[in-house]
Amino acid sequence: MEHPATAIYDANVLYPAPLRDLFVRLAQAGLVRARWTDAIHDEWVRNVQADNPSLSPERLSRTRALMNDAVRDCLVTGYEDLIDTLSLPDPDDRHVLAAAIRVDAEFIVTFNLKDFPADVLARHNVEAIHPDNFLLSLFDAAPGPVCTAVKRQRAGLHNPPKSAGEFLATLESQGIVQTVARLRPFTEVL
Repeated sequence: MEHPATAIYDANVLYPAPLRDLFVRLAQAGLVRARWTDAIHDEWVRNVQADNPSLSPERLSRTRALMNDAVRDCLVTGYEDLIDTLSLPDPDDRHVLAAAIRVDAEFIVTFNLKDFPADVLARHNVEAIHPDNFLLSLFDAAPGPVCTAVKRQRAGLHNPPKSAGEFLATLESQGIVQTVARLRPFTEVL
């Protein structure tokens, strides 16, 4: 993977706060050109609200705005005309591929690999990649900056603060198993 690659972050990567924070920090570090759409925002926000009704819409709206402010040129627009020309197993995912095509993204970072068949995406020079595999490729290319991003994320946790081991366990629980295994030897610097 050439760095920085352009990647569309699917809603399922932005839904859990620990992953959302990490993936935004990786973009801020210049390791990836992160992109998403208002429709992707709508999806993760809707799912967070459904699972956590005590979270106020204002708080989630603030998170959304902070994300957009944190990552330069993150919002993809003007892709809607492509949606109806695409075919995927889940028609509701066509907007994600359309956004990837519009910005010439190399990757769609998603847990739902089955919904983005490789043969369909290959026609558009896009690859669906699991978040753990994507993080591994970033780590292999730039271990220092990835460790720095993880360290900054952990340092920003105050309610409650977490040790490096606890924080890595949190990432592991989010499905980032291989990357956490690679980060464990660096626990003292995280």
